Amino acid sequence: MSRRSVMRLLGAVGAGLGAGGCVHHVPPGVGPRNGPPAAAATLRGGAPRIDALLDELTLEEKTSLLHGARDPAPLGQAGYVPGVPRLGIPALRLADGPAGVRVARTATALPAPVLLASAFDPGLAREYGRVLGREGRALGQDVLLAPRANLIRTPYAGRNFETFSEDPRLTADLVAEVVRGIQDEGLIATVKHFALNNQERGRDTVDVVVAEQALHETELRGFEAAVAAGAGCVLAAYNKVDGTYAGESRPLLTELLREGWGFEGWVMSDRDAAHSTVASIGAGLDMEMPGGTHFGAPLQQAVRGGSVPGSTVDLAVRRILATLDRFGLLGGSRPAPRPGRDPAAGARVARRIATAGAVLLRNEHATLPLTGAAARSIAVIGPTGQVPFVSGGGSAHVVPDRAAAPLAAIRDRAGNGGAGVRHALGEDLYGRPLPAGLLAPAVALADRAVEARRSWRYEGGFTLPAADEWTLLVHYTGKRPSVRLDGEELFPVRHGVAEHFAGGLLGSAPDGFTVRRRTLALTAGAHRLAVAAEGGDKGQRFRLLHTSGATRAADLAEAVKTAGEAHGVVLFAYQDATEGGDRTSLGLPGGQERLIEAVTAANPRTAVVLNTSSSTTMPWLSRTGAVLQMYYPGEEGAAATADVLFGDADPGGRLTQTFPADERATPVAGDPLRYPGAAGRLEYAEGVHVGHRWYDAERVTPLFPFGHGLSYTTWAYERLAVRPERDGLRVEFTVRNTGRRKGTEVAQVYVGPSPELKLDQPVRALAGYRRLTLEPGGEQRVTLDLDARALSSWDPQQRGWVVGSGRREVFVGRSSRDLPLRAKAVVRSR
Repeated sequence: MSRRSVMRLLGAVGAGLGAGGCVHHVPPGVGPRNGPPAAAATLRGGAPRIDALLDELTLEEKTSLLHGARDPAPLGQAGYVPGVPRLGIPALRLADGPAGVRVARTATALPAPVLLASAFDPGLAREYGRVLGREGRALGQDVLLAPRANLIRTPYAGRNFETFSEDPRLTADLVAEVVRGIQDEGLIATVKHFALNNQERGRDTVDVVVAEQALHETELRGFEAAVAAGAGCVLAAYNKVDGTYAGESRPLLTELLREGWGFEGWVMSDRDAAHSTVASIGAGLDMEMPGGTHFGAPLQQAVRGGSVPGSTVDLAVRRILATLDRFGLLGGSRPAPRPGRDPAAGARVARRIATAGAVLLRNEHATLPLTGAAARSIAVIGPTGQVPFVSGGGSAHVVPDRAAAPLAAIRDRAGNGGAGVRHALGEDLYGRPLPAGLLAPAVALADRAVEARRSWRYEGGFTLPAADEWTLLVHYTGKRPSVRLDGEELFPVRHGVAEHFAGGLLGSAPDGFTVRRRTLALTAGAHRLAVAAEGGDKGQRFRLLHTSGATRAADLAEAVKTAGEAHGVVLFAYQDATEGGDRTSLGLPGGQERLIEAVTAANPRTAVVLNTSSSTTMPWLSRTGAVLQMYYPGEEGAAATADVLFGDADPGGRLTQTFPADERATPVAGDPLRYPGAAGRLEYAEGVHVGHRWYDAERVTPLFPFGHGLSYTTWAYERLAVRPERDGLRVEFTVRNTGRRKGTEVAQVYVGPSPELKLDQPVRALAGYRRLTLEPGGEQRVTLDLDARALSSWDPQQRGWVVGSGRREVFVGRSSRDLPLRAKAVVRSR
């Protein structure tokens, strides 16, 4: 049997074990009871070709495969490993890519993973992965740093848009299919960040403490599913786990990942997340990125000095080579030729996913869809109506081939040349020129060019007649200009990723200029201003712009007037999130809440479209006609949004995270140890009650529950039947479309606790779901088999999954809080 066939077989076995759920996996800190699984044993046995390569490689060549290096011909990717050409070991290029391949060239900007997840469609996740895989290969990459399997644990986390859900089952299903899709196309998938990297605040140093049962039943589910799906690589997280950095944790990287789950690929560090040589490689870290601070010369010295056995280095190299061989990348193999990019095909998938994941949160008085007079007289309000909000910031940000603005898509769909569609800014994101005559001596700063190898300076001042809040913005194309106000540098260079990642919307202007902003409470009287800019090797242009109380008032007045003159309003609201920082509030930033209140007062037929990263509090909700959650919808977001607004598509998305009623009612509220951590320690005290499970356990009413989402039609659930089936339960029920429109529904099945298990259990756990589309009056009999894993809990004493036997209650409905059908059945243990 070929190695590729063996790998397929092992992947299939792993998938089956993951679904069945009763195999005893090894928890962190506990060694295997009966030796390593066959997969790990196969790796140590090795293929003859890899054995021969290991014999030929020098120590220097071996260590060169275990860390990143500078790319002699960079493509703008995240990492590079040089390879060993004399032995046919190729160089590797590694790109970021949870929502599209992030390189120096344009790529398909897919909807954020959280929007993909809202479709509750594993098949669509497979297509998503295939676009990533095909484009990664076409753009010269070999490894993709995706998908992200961490759960949404806190609504404040800055990278929630990059992941899928607060629910372990849904996350596991979708992560597995994205991995398969990426690797279907020959690109190596890297599941990240292993493990417990659920927030950005303190991510480099925080020590995460979690009970073993909770760890296995929540955070690890997505990673286990990725391994079962055959992921080629795992990326170790920045944070500590139980006192040890994740990249130095033998319980995680060896005892659990390899000996417990049978993972055969390699483990790399997150960027600059390796902290040692001996401890890291001994724990099971195989590759340091992006350089060789610890796995370069220090590793060679450690081998020669005897603190690291040569066999340990050989095993790390073997894991990498075995994965390359599996993907046909070693000399002697014939890797598939790289495909050409197909931007049109990528755009079609992006639009389909963005439409499928659209979540209609509220719809009063048939505000949506826009029909009749409402479709002919529309006010589009908000800056992100005019500027497309494609993706979040950080390593997930992708520059697309093209992206239309929602305003253009709405005008196209409204017909009549868009004559009935008007736009008002509402809030100015990028600033306007300083008032004429403000500066003395006078100078033009609205658009200034600095020639190559030249510098430009200005010193002057201005006087304000009254105190005011100003936002000063600098736009630039080269090195950031220095702007000093009253002696203070307004835009200093920041430490770490905060310097490089400023958001997917606010970090750059529509024309591509980099943007930095600073909001200040300016006093009445005189102020000193100094500006200095350098042209560098290529020259640059820069702008110094502003907003003030006066400009904000004018923008608000224009929005109110425009809204009042239209039949209906579509107001686009935003919240820009990025890697490197968490949110400080769950409310909309800037003056948007005031804008919504003013516009809805002028016209209650207002539909608010949210381009936000995660859950949002909505004190203004009751004033609106409708609220449509679109997250970061990718390059086809404008067309997809218009499809849903005008009823060309039913909003078939459902929430994959709970929206809290206010900031005092979240799973981490009021306890710094739960978030953001105290004295460097972060405790997951909620245990197995993550996300919607916490709301149920604590009997807290959310603003919108997990699984919520409205349709343009109506639905009925009927005739529930539950019976034992093999090692689980078979659930059957009927869903009917009782309305007058074709629609899409996501039927959800939850299961209650076992009376016979003496373990902490959720009040209700998601056990299955089915996305279906029905014509008016149509019905479908749905059958879902709840397997042993869906009915099991992790027992730390038995060191494995145990079936929750006894009489279990099954709930069926439209969300975690809308469950009209329920029945009981007996679950039998093996």
